[in-house]
Order: sequence, then C-alpha cells, then structure tokens
Amino acid sequence: MSDPQPLPWVRVALDVPLQGHFDYRCEAEVAVGQRVIVPFGRRELVGVVVDRPSAPAFDPEQIKTVLEVLDDLPALPADWLRLTAFAADYYHRPWGEVMLPALPGPLRRVAAYHGKRAQGGPVRRNDARRRRASAEVEAAPSPTLNPAQTEAAAAIRGCAGYGAFLLHGVTGSGKTEVYLQAIAGILAAGGQALLLVPEINLTPQLQQVLLSRLRAMAGEAGVAVLHSGLAEGERLAAWLRVVRGEAGVVLGTRLAILTPMPRLRLIVVDEEHDASYKQQEGLRYSARDLAIWRARDLNIPVVLGSATPSLESWHHAGAGRYQRLDLPARAVSSALPAIRLIDTRRLALQHGMAPLLLEAIGQRIAQGQQALIFLNRRGYSPVLHCPACGWVSQCDQCSAYRVLHRHEGRSLLRCHHCSAVSRVPRDCPDCGNQDLQPMGRGTQRLEEALETCFPGARVARIDADSTRRKGSAEQLFAKVHAGEVDILVGTQMVAKGHDFRRLGLVGVLNADTMLFSHDFRAPERLFAQLMQVAGRAGRHQDGSEVMIQTGYPEQPVYQALLRHDYVGFARHGLDERRGAGLPPFAYQALLTAESGELPQTLAFLAACRELAATLPDAAGGDAAVTLYDPVPLRVVRVNRVERAQLLVESRSRPALQRFLRQWLPPLSSLPGARAVRWQLEVDPLEI
Repeated sequence: MSDPQPLPWVRVALDVPLQGHFDYRCEAEVAVGQRVIVPFGRRELVGVVVDRPSAPAFDPEQIKTVLEVLDDLPALPADWLRLTAFAADYYHRPWGEVMLPALPGPLRRVAAYHGKRAQGGPVRRNDARRRRASAEVEAAPSPTLNPAQTEAAAAIRGCAGYGAFLLHGVTGSGKTEVYLQAIAGILAAGGQALLLVPEINLTPQLQQVLLSRLRAMAGEAGVAVLHSGLAEGERLAAWLRVVRGEAGVVLGTRLAILTPMPRLRLIVVDEEHDASYKQQEGLRYSARDLAIWRARDLNIPVVLGSATPSLESWHHAGAGRYQRLDLPARAVSSALPAIRLIDTRRLALQHGMAPLLLEAIGQRIAQGQQALIFLNRRGYSPVLHCPACGWVSQCDQCSAYRVLHRHEGRSLLRCHHCSAVSRVPRDCPDCGNQDLQPMGRGTQRLEEALETCFPGARVARIDADSTRRKGSAEQLFAKVHAGEVDILVGTQMVAKGHDFRRLGLVGVLNADTMLFSHDFRAPERLFAQLMQVAGRAGRHQDGSEVMIQTGYPEQPVYQALLRHDYVGFARHGLDERRGAGLPPFAYQALLTAESGELPQTLAFLAACRELAATLPDAAGGDAAVTLYDPVPLRVVRVNRVERAQLLVESRSRPALQRFLRQWLPPLSSLPGARAVRWQLEVDPLEI
C-alpha cells in the first residue's frame, strides 16, 4: 500500500507585525521547519513552515501558493522551534518576529536567492568561498585549578541532566577556568557548548583563550564567534558551521542563544547579572532567562557565573532552584584590593579629583604600575551653560541636554538620545555672552585634566567615542596590556572581564549619581559596577587599592563594598524588595507608548488601564494583577516624540501571563490607538 499523499496545505510564520500564521498551498515536498518563499500582499517574503494543517483556516479558493521551497539547508530542528515558540508566547510577539530575525540576514531575504548575484543562494555561495585550511594556534598552558575550582568543575561535569548552577566567585577567582574545564568534558563526549558573554568588546580576549585551549582539547572542533558586530557574510559562515555541528563551541553575545545547535550539551552565561543580556528593541527578551528555559527543555546543565549575581538569581539559589558553587578566593596568590572611600564633602577638588587620589596616581606611576580612573560618563562635559543668564545646551528635539564633545580640535554638541549634532555657539543664544562654560565632567575632559596633572604620563581613554571604528577597542586594550599606557580613563567598557597585569590603582569618580535614581535596581547596578571595576586592580600583585570619591560614604552600598561583602549586600537588598513587593517577589510588565503629544500618549495608556479593569485577572485575590497610573518617562521627549509608560504587576507569573493574553489583543482597537506606537516588555530591567 503506497504512502498517502501529503496534504497540500502549509502554515507559515512570517516576520510581520501581525499575530497568527498564514496558510498557503504547497504541492511540493516540504517539512515543518523548512524555509519557503511566499507571496504576501504585493511583496514576496521568506517564511518558516510551522505546521501541515489538514485544512486551511480560510476559504481554499483564496489561499495563495508557495512560490519556492528553499532546500539549501535541512529543516530547522524541533528544539529550536520550541525555543522560539516559547519566546514568542512569553514575550507576546508574533512567532515569525522571533524566528526570522534570529537567522542570518541572507537566509531571510528573497533577493539573496533571486537577485542578480544569487548564484544558487547564500549557502551555496558561502560553501564555494570556504577555505578548509585552518590557522595553527599555539595552545596556552592549562593552569592548575585550586580546590574550589576543581570542586565546581566536577559538579558541573557530573550533572547528567538538567541542572542550573550559580557560580559565584570574587573577581579574579578563575571562573573562566571552571567554564573551560566543563566545556572540555562536553567536547570530549562529542557535544557542543554555548558560552555567552555580555559585550562584543569582551569577545576578542576570551576568544584567544578559547582558540588556544579548546583546539588543544578537541583538535579541529574550533570556536564559532557570533555577535551583532559581524559582517553578514562572517555571521552566516559561523552560523552554518554551528548548525552543521562543525564548531564545538559557540562564543557569543545575547543573540547566540537563538542559534540552532544539533548537539548542545552545556550553556554558560558569563557575568549573568549584566543588563546587556536584555534586548531593548523589537523582541525584548532576556538571553539569560532563555538560556535557563533552553537548558531545561534539552535536559542539560546551565552555568550562570558572576562576582555580583543578580538578586533574582541569588534568590533562586537561596530557594534551591539553582545550585550555588562558590569560589571565595582569587585564583592567583594576590589579595583583593583595599577599598577606600574618599569623603568629598569638605574637600577642594582639582579637576574633579581629590588631592589624595592625585597623589596616589603619581605614586603608582613612579612605581611602574598603571592607574585606572573610572567615570561612567562619556564626552567632554555633560552640559554647556552660560553663567550670565543660565542658558544650558538643551536639545531642541529631546527633554535632555546636548553633551559637549571635542574631537580632533573641533567642539560640537551631541545628544546621546537622538544623536542630533550641532556646532558650539560662539555666544549665548539668549543673552549674547561669549563666555560659555562647560559644566560637569566627561571622560574627554578627565583625560585632558590628567594629561595636565601628569605631563610625562601616557594617558589613554576607552569609551564608546574612542572605539567607534572596528578593531579600535582591541588596539587600545592591547596597548594597555603591553604596558604602553600609564593612566587609563574609561567608562563601563573597562570594568568587565579584562585582566590588566600591571594595574595597581583604581579611582572612581561621580558614582553617587546612581544612588538617587528612580529605578529600584539602581543600587544593585551600582554595587555590581563598582565591584567589577574594583576587581581590575591587583589581579597579579599585592598592595593594590581602590579609591571611591563620594559625598555619602555611610550608604549601605559603599559600606558593603568596603568589606567586599556581596552576600551582606544581597541579603539587605532582598529584604528591602520583599518588604516592598518588588521582583523577585513580584512579576512585572511595562507598556510604553509614544506619540507626537504627551496628553495623547497618556490618554491612550489611560484607556488601556480602563480596559484592564473589565478583565477577570484585574480583580482581587492572591493572583490579582495591578495596573499603576500612566506616567511620563524620565526622558519624556526623544526626537520630538513624547513617551509614557504603564506598569503592570502581579505576585503570580502565570496570572500575569493570563492577563496579558487577554489584554493585549484589543489594545489596537482602542480609540486613539492608530496615533500611538506602543510596545510591551515582560520582566523590564528599567522602569
């Protein structure tokens, strides 16, 4: 008896902002997970087949036909379809808006298959260009693990199924070595491992370690690097090596969590607390949270590593959901740096720096050591102002100031929100005063001041402005590692993951600004940021110190820092959140809206809130959902658009999700909805 003919209907997910899927007729052989080219309105789009229904959802006479089945790759695997389906459901986005952007650009563009230069499609073009020769990499010697590292690596390698491990170690405790040992076991068994890092600029240093060590472990298994800074061809080539199982390790930023991996057996999330793991546009997903879900779905271990874990992860470890692994000491013999608070309330500062800090910088330079001055504010000065009439460099498109920048002898004003740039006025636009003054300090002005204070010192600045060109960050960090820099000025780019061998002093300026933020997570971010930057000091030598300038030395954040006491800080922070009913003891979603006028934006959000009152889960009970009043954002106007937000909260995650599924679909039909752009973020990091 012959096999029955496959049904002629396919259900396709497309990257369009519409809920649901789209039915097509397809007489050719096609599998769930395979890509197809279909007509959609007046366009042709690449989509992914997600179902073979027995009948279409509409009149068969109205169903269009699939134009082409793309067979240059096997169907996308079932576990990847489950992952993207979960992300679409949890973050309330169309499935196609999750799947298609997760694929390399050429695989989702019709022109890559039908254009003048298609040449059989992007996969075949990549394979034709491929070079089979690989570069020889000298393997670095593998350091001997201390007992705590050995115990942590053994626990991970001994995990036979799903297990979530929180690897908590002080900065310099050798978390990377534990990762490598765990990955070595996976490679030896023929599996694949995924190592996520928070920032692109961290990958080159880690990549060199992995290339040398992992090739020594697994021959030509190699490492594939995936991040948004890659050219399209580079990303496609690396992605194909992973999907085909040729790369044993994927090193990547948050987008790598959505990469199909046929033999994935371990996921590692380094610096798991870092906000960079949360996508802030489009699908607003958390790569760390998806890593946990993916590991559970595949029944494999996942490791979350940090010196300052997020309070959510710390709470999960305390509740027994994660197994905590501790690395209490540095991997090398050097001691943790001494932390000193400089009370600036009664001090006369020179260029924003205390005399004690300037003296310490001079001493370190004289001893042949390096000093790092940390200021998390780029530019020359936050504001240009007129001392005669009080005019300030307000952006005319945003409710924010244009920041003074200086570049190659030229001065300009740039808004960090809308990127608008203007020349510095010769005189005050309001009163004509020609003596305009910079107010406050950014990294450019600090760099200039340090060159004045230490004329013989070699000063370098690393921030988003100095590293705009591709490869510039790697070049600057190479100079620091080679000892060609005496004083390094930097923003948070220098705080994470770097191993500066000669760094003996870290000075921190302007940290107090985060103490008074409206965001309840600000103290947690400040503690993590300062612990990270402090951990750059003295990793290879004793006697290092960290000096933090503050006008509020009695604050709990600073007092915990003095003792290197993350455990005490986390206990205090969780007690405060428990009392206030904040995450991780509550679950939140944030609806943001924007339009040309703030009253219009607020009116739409008010209508959304009124609609919610009619739904069952907005009523009372333990699973109640609370909607707060709509309020403008802190920076309310960006690029002439007025923005506001509506916070939704519940003590039950399932109740919140049930409510969102009822509430979101009718929002587009509310009065005024067409004049407003809105989007939802589940588990928001910034409120």
